[in-house]
Amino acid sequence: MPDMIATGKDGRGRDGADPIAMEVFANRLLSITEEMGNVLVRASFSTNIKERKDCSVGMFDARGRCLAQAAHMPMHLGSLMGAVVTVLERYRLDQMRPGDSFVCNDVFLAGGTHQPDINIITPIFVEDRVAFFAANTGHHSDVGGPNPGSMSQSARSIFEEGLRIPVMRIVRAGELDLDLLEMIAHNSREPVERILDLRAQIAVNERGVELMARLVATDGLAATEAAIEALLAYTGRRLRARIATLPDGEYAGERWMDGDGVPGGGPIVLRAKAVVKGDDLLLDFAGSAAQARGALNIATNALQATCYYAVKALLDPELPANSGLFDAIRISAPEGSICNPRFPAATCARAISANRLSGAIFDAFSKVLPAASRMAHSHDSVPAFVVAGERRTGPYVYLETIGGGAGARLGADGADAVQMHVTNSSNLPAEAMEIEYPVLVDEYALVPDSGGGGRWRGGLGIARQVSARVDGTLITARGEGHEKVAPGLDGGLQGGRALLLIEPGTERERLLPTATTALPVAAGVGVRMETPGGGGLGDPGLRDPGAIAADILDGKVTRAAAERDYGAARVAQALATWGDPT
Repeated sequence: MPDMIATGKDGRGRDGADPIAMEVFANRLLSITEEMGNVLVRASFSTNIKERKDCSVGMFDARGRCLAQAAHMPMHLGSLMGAVVTVLERYRLDQMRPGDSFVCNDVFLAGGTHQPDINIITPIFVEDRVAFFAANTGHHSDVGGPNPGSMSQSARSIFEEGLRIPVMRIVRAGELDLDLLEMIAHNSREPVERILDLRAQIAVNERGVELMARLVATDGLAATEAAIEALLAYTGRRLRARIATLPDGEYAGERWMDGDGVPGGGPIVLRAKAVVKGDDLLLDFAGSAAQARGALNIATNALQATCYYAVKALLDPELPANSGLFDAIRISAPEGSICNPRFPAATCARAISANRLSGAIFDAFSKVLPAASRMAHSHDSVPAFVVAGERRTGPYVYLETIGGGAGARLGADGADAVQMHVTNSSNLPAEAMEIEYPVLVDEYALVPDSGGGGRWRGGLGIARQVSARVDGTLITARGEGHEKVAPGLDGGLQGGRALLLIEPGTERERLLPTATTALPVAAGVGVRMETPGGGGLGDPGLRDPGAIAADILDGKVTRAAAERDYGAARVAQALATWGDPT
């Protein structure tokens, strides 16, 4: 159906463009990137890409504008945008040749968001000129540095976060530069994985070149470029129309973090202000914490990707993800703050901060959006868990980010065990983990009582417990919500806390620091991570008795916690009606 907010009564856009045609064309572009993404997942070697889908693809025009991004990782949009723009700054179009591809990863040299995300950019020639770029990024489980995983929580600068790759030509007129490929690979603890995954990334862009050429052959270059201009204009116009429906004003939100990545610093704040005036939207992050001493800083392109994701999710989830959307949003962040760090800030854990910042943006918009579009805070984190060591074939690095509980919304409990905001990877199945790595999965389950009570309950966090099978295994873990949990909304209760334990369930059980890096453990020693739950929404006294009983019967809420949140009498009455498991 035409979007009547952004169109006239005849269903056409204010510039005469047909929104239905725009939707069809947008989906043709999206289908190209989705095909590229599917190929990347199927062709890759590492578990982080082939199993967890920690990768993204996009299509750009010769001016560096994003035309489409597959529905993978919102955060990766920052890396893709930064990489394409940097390629255009480094090389003129007439210096590129058919069959070229470029590689880069660096935050400050190539517009990246953190070093493990390695980007491949390939120019697409049409009628003897560069018309488009195919782009993809993959999170490589290790790119060097002092600690396995290249995500050291103790890093104080980018020089401690692995190999820095500026924009470099890795394929010249169809010839792969094996010297450069091996230089990158052998700065990793898993060189074979790096070589195979990078080769897959290069091949995926070749598929994008082929698919884009088919589209242009069908429509013609002039018609394709005209459709792109219309699509970008339509997207921007549609978003501005959404913004214009909001009351003018300034709406502030905030979210707290446990610390800045260095022990002893205390909680820090992330502040977001949405300034609406007509169809103009400014997101201002003044008042946020100073540049983090640890690796939690959000570089420019990561900040932009976070803002674009949040606005799209809140105002128009079906809006195409292209530069028309991006150009409709203005962003401001003080230099030297956690949202705009100075070189050589460490950034490897930027997704944790960006998820928290997304929560602050959601908080700001909760002041102005209708009730049906508001939700309580989610776990707003991306807990990272890295296990490394030696196996029969050599060093290994297992990386995973783990979901948690989503916030409740009007009419629905929060989702259990989900990734939030700018992260969107799959889990690593227990079977795949145990086959690939010398670890055992002792438990993988929901955390009872971790969702905040309310008329609608917050979603539950995840317990992931693994134990080493060989001595000298190294554990790195980092998350949020150990101190600053997810607040409830409109009377709803807060979500549960995160936990990081070593030797759980034994007499030697003890808490680990929330930022643990390369902790050596012996064979048989277990480590347990529990992620936070989401906040509840609405007065707990109004929760449906059937929902209370179902939570207890399903094991999501213990009877003691239900009595605490909803009252012993209401719980007894609910169970009397639905059946008392005790």
